[in-house]
Amino acid sequence: MKVITEAILRDELRADRPEVYVIPEGKILSPAAREYLQQCKIKIVKENEKPRPKKTLQVTATEVPGIPESAAPAQKENQSQPKPKYVDDATGAFYYEKPEHMTQLHGNVLVNKNDDRILFRGKLDSLEALFVLDQTIFAEMGESQELLGDLEDILISIREMMRCDVLDEPFRRETMIGLNHAELRDHSHHPMKYYKVKQMVLPNYTLGKTYAMLNQLRTAVRETEVSAVTAFYTGKKCERPDIVEELNRMSSAMHIIMCKYLAMLQSKEA
Repeated sequence: MKVITEAILRDELRADRPEVYVIPEGKILSPAAREYLQQCKIKIVKENEKPRPKKTLQVTATEVPGIPESAAPAQKENQSQPKPKYVDDATGAFYYEKPEHMTQLHGNVLVNKNDDRILFRGKLDSLEALFVLDQTIFAEMGESQELLGDLEDILISIREMMRCDVLDEPFRRETMIGLNHAELRDHSHHPMKYYKVKQMVLPNYTLGKTYAMLNQLRTAVRETEVSAVTAFYTGKKCERPDIVEELNRMSSAMHIIMCKYLAMLQSKEA
């Protein structure tokens, strides 16, 4: 008994998409092949069924090793055959087990681990780790609770962003470090007005370890933003403008934190 597999169907249907598929006499469909046809809304009939449709497709089957001819009909009718657990985002192929080189994008949808969207999640994961590490160091250095609190608020946004991306949910957070989007932009563009410091003061060793580390966090946020643009822009359309926008706001928030820290240093020197 010959079995028509899903792979055979996909290869043949690439050039033609019939309304009805006729199972040749003496052949059976594998469970995955049958499910594939059903998902494509293609009617399945046996060769001896009448009337024959005008547009049909027959596929040459391959012998499946290990399935004796006497056992094949039982397999055909076996309704307890497990269904595929995963689907390939790029090809639509089904998998019973997750291949080692793939990971879940959303739900049961798989992509290669080097997919740009997975690389973005890796950047986001590294950004979260860097924030936690620097918070730990700042706490040991005796830095202010205001600084630690501002970084913790950004960390909350990073974790929420990861959750929304994995669950394919919209990201909604109206404020960051106590400022809404418009205020973040205004404070970042006019630090002299709010903090009596120049805009984007470049770090150097004389400004100390904390300022250098804050600048490192800012650049890490910018790198993550670039990774998000790479992952979510397809042509001229952005699939996740909410995430890209929030990372831009996060970069502004880091600049503001740096300005607030410089203002604190100036007040101590005065």
